[in-house]
Amino acid sequence: MFKQHINSTDLYSHGLCIDINCDMGEGMLNDASLMPFISSANIACGYHAGNEDIIKRTIELALENNVAIGAHPSYNDRENFGRLSQSIALVELAELISDQISLFEKITNQMGCKIHHVKLHGALYNDCAKDALSSKIVAQTIQAIDPSIMLYGLSGSHTIKEARAIGLRSVQEVFADRTYQANGQLTPRYLDHALITDPIESAKQVLSMVLDQELKADDGTMIAVNAETVCIHGDHEAAVEIAKNLFNTLQQYKIEIKQP
Repeated sequence: MFKQHINSTDLYSHGLCIDINCDMGEGMLNDASLMPFISSANIACGYHAGNEDIIKRTIELALENNVAIGAHPSYNDRENFGRLSQSIALVELAELISDQISLFEKITNQMGCKIHHVKLHGALYNDCAKDALSSKIVAQTIQAIDPSIMLYGLSGSHTIKEARAIGLRSVQEVFADRTYQANGQLTPRYLDHALITDPIESAKQVLSMVLDQELKADDGTMIAVNAETVCIHGDHEAAVEIAKNLFNTLQQYKIEIKQP
């Protein structure tokens, strides 16, 4: 196990695999640098960042690097980068998701490719993770557009449970660059210890989640997780360094990097 061999140079032969996803198309200058180290891209749909031209350019980068193409819808809130919670009616939530995915689908159809997955952004991601009804609406909306699209969501959250309840394939997500609270939720960004900036510490957390299915919360308790995809935020100041180090570390441990 990882806990027993953290300092070992022995290579594993466990047959494990993990997807590395990254939020992209958000106006950062590092998308091209990140692509070689990931397997899934979550591309902003214009409501918190990006526009149609940026979506097209990011899809082109993903195709060039054999990276799965995902839509990254959010609250309609460019001013706050989609990171402030909003109280909206369920019918508005369905329209919010449908409008963004439909725009994204129009672009992928024009470019001869398909949407592989959807991953919600920012406050919308966190709000749905904690609310069963909102998650159900999101899953139903995606399924109505294209039942083959996968939904990436926080490991163990309502996002995952509600998708599975209606037969929509879900992928359980963990984070390489964020700390966790004891309840399994991400530490709020306004707290100083919310972000992990050290690539080595980031890789250690990911190895614990992939190999041991657990991680240490911010209060020191160990919490169980199911890691099927691991996220690196593209707007993180150390995103490229974290992605490159994680990519190399996973290869060292013979953990295959593979899109779902």
